[in-house]
Amino acid sequence: MSTYGAVASRSRPGVKKGFMPFASAVRLLRALFDIPAREPADYPFVESDQARLQQLCHEPGRHAVDDATWSDLMLGQYHAVLSQEVSIFGQQALYQRLREGAGADAGRSLRSLVDAPAQIDAQHLACKPLRHADQEIATLLFAPEPTSLPIWAGKTWCVPFLLLGSMAAAILWSPLAWLGTGALLFFLMSNQVRYGQQVEQWQRTMLALQMLLRVASETSHRDAAEAARVNRALTRAPASLLVPGLRSYQDWFALTNVNHYFHCTQVVQAHLPLLRATMLRIADWEADIALARHLRATPRFCWAERASHTALTLRGMVHPLLPAAQALSLELAGKGAFISGQNGIGKSTLLRTAGLNLIAARAFGFCYAETARVPDLPIYCSMQNDDSLLRGESLYIAELRRASELLAAADGPHPGICIIDEIFRGTNHLESVSAAASVLDVLAQRSLVLVSSHNLVLASLLQHRLDPLCVSREDGALTLSPGVLAHTNGIRLLAERGFGPAVQSNAGKVFDWLNGYLAHPADSAGVLG
Repeated sequence: MSTYGAVASRSRPGVKKGFMPFASAVRLLRALFDIPAREPADYPFVESDQARLQQLCHEPGRHAVDDATWSDLMLGQYHAVLSQEVSIFGQQALYQRLREGAGADAGRSLRSLVDAPAQIDAQHLACKPLRHADQEIATLLFAPEPTSLPIWAGKTWCVPFLLLGSMAAAILWSPLAWLGTGALLFFLMSNQVRYGQQVEQWQRTMLALQMLLRVASETSHRDAAEAARVNRALTRAPASLLVPGLRSYQDWFALTNVNHYFHCTQVVQAHLPLLRATMLRIADWEADIALARHLRATPRFCWAERASHTALTLRGMVHPLLPAAQALSLELAGKGAFISGQNGIGKSTLLRTAGLNLIAARAFGFCYAETARVPDLPIYCSMQNDDSLLRGESLYIAELRRASELLAAADGPHPGICIIDEIFRGTNHLESVSAAASVLDVLAQRSLVLVSSHNLVLASLLQHRLDPLCVSREDGALTLSPGVLAHTNGIRLLAERGFGPAVQSNAGKVFDWLNGYLAHPADSAGVLG
């Protein structure tokens, strides 16, 4: 639950059958004159906007997926798939769940909704106005900046009369009255310049907030009437729209737009608890609808069951971002896994598939598999370490930094599942094996570890910590079975990629010489334990 969970009722609201009178009148007029409703633009929000709710409502001490894991598991791309035809509110709720998980409530509200397609369609349609919002408002509601009212706020209605009076006085009595006219014009123009940009930005923010309140007012929630009342308080009087150009004259000669800006800031401040609760409720509601629509279009998924912290079962799992993904099964009981396989066989894809399914189970309560029993543990990945010119890091230094982060997490308050691909590839073979064996030996004592490597000697060195599993292809299908890769293909790929027989022959000679020393050492099983 978020920091402001105490003020929010996160139950999914239903759609009210009797809508507000004004909204009903608008719909009636559109139907009579065959005026189509304006389609939402689905504004392309950047990740920093999508992340604001999670950042502002994050509870200290609660684990959140770190940036390296987010990137390694391609969770940004996954979030984009889930967010199709979803407003910024639903996008922020989905992002928050992916980053922090949903705890024991994961998937609870989805189970009944996903089996009701008519209800999904109706609620998706009810949320459609939210997609007109082109501003995120979590910052406004959860980190508001205090606004100080100028002394003249709300009192400029008389300025047009004073302006006319000063002009009349200058014409009828004394030219000195033009000084008063100039002073009034300076007051009007200087304040338009001073506040104009803020007002324009605020108008876009109010559009988003009013879309939220409009949808909230049309639900059956107990706060619907109050949401409608606040929405009306934020709306400028529509009478000025009846006369062309009247609103512009009001803005320039009475600062009506600036006064409305200050009025709205006070309304928002006065109703922050309601607005926060409404946003959390509607955002979660829309997120549930998006997930239900996603699952309706997903050929393979199951509800995840909880397992102990040292057990994991994912039978027939697939990756949702791969359209023709082959299903694989992974089962662990008491120990992690050392995964081997030929080049290009799909070891990295397997790790990403397992990682994303574990994230989906924590966030949403389901997995892309036939059956799933998974622990409710944080996920940490080390898969795409690269050298950095800006940070002055070589590849190996970057790998060491990430490995130290995983060890620190294992010793911290949130130990979890560590997914590591090609550990320590940035240094020479001997030191790579030595460092990897030592780090993994310590890490596997404190966390559940899934690691892949072409350094097959690690399998025997770590067999007391990790079960060896091999990815192979049998009759065109991928399988994951106990054991270590027996037949490598790195040298064969030299010929397939056009390096020529001489290069392949010499590489084979070196391989044969090294093979007896490193690939199958007779006494390595007792080196570490």
